[in-house]
Amino acid sequence: MSNQVLLLSMLIIPWLTLFLVKKNDIKRFMPVAFFSIIISVIVTEAGITTGLWNIWETTFPLSQIPTYTFGIIPVVVIWIFKFTYGQFWLYFVLDCVLNLVFVYLILPLLAGRGILDFTPAPIHIITSVAHDVLLYGYQIWQEGIFARSEQTSLSLNLHPAATKPLPQTEDRREPD
Repeated sequence: MSNQVLLLSMLIIPWLTLFLVKKNDIKRFMPVAFFSIIISVIVTEAGITTGLWNIWETTFPLSQIPTYTFGIIPVVVIWIFKFTYGQFWLYFVLDCVLNLVFVYLILPLLAGRGILDFTPAPIHIITSVAHDVLLYGYQIWQEGIFARSEQTSLSLNLHPAATKPLPQTEDRREPD
């Protein structure tokens, strides 16, 4: 199997597994999945800049960001949160185990294929733990920002305030 086929499968196949997840769960955990992409891109850029690793091969149109950042990482975040959200220690242990597998098994496998230059170091575990805590804290914050509505259906006659006519008053002047 060529590296491009492997990278494309790491991008596409994880998203296909979301057909097995309820739509409400996807809607609930998609913001934290996108946040995981942002954090992963920042960590990747910092790692490339500091020389901790190099990315030699990506899929078009990505030039420096590994494909798994947009495939495996957000989908795994959705699956983990689906099964463990509300139980922090279960989430934390499971995510730490998966991060160890990723750092010490998957990334060296990709390095062996010439896709990236990577040597596991203790900083990878530290960033993984910080990543886990940030994601869980973000999801807690995300759950609280939306006000729950008592109304279950919307009227079709609702309009935004900008479309309402201005009140007619006698002292209304034209702007100068």
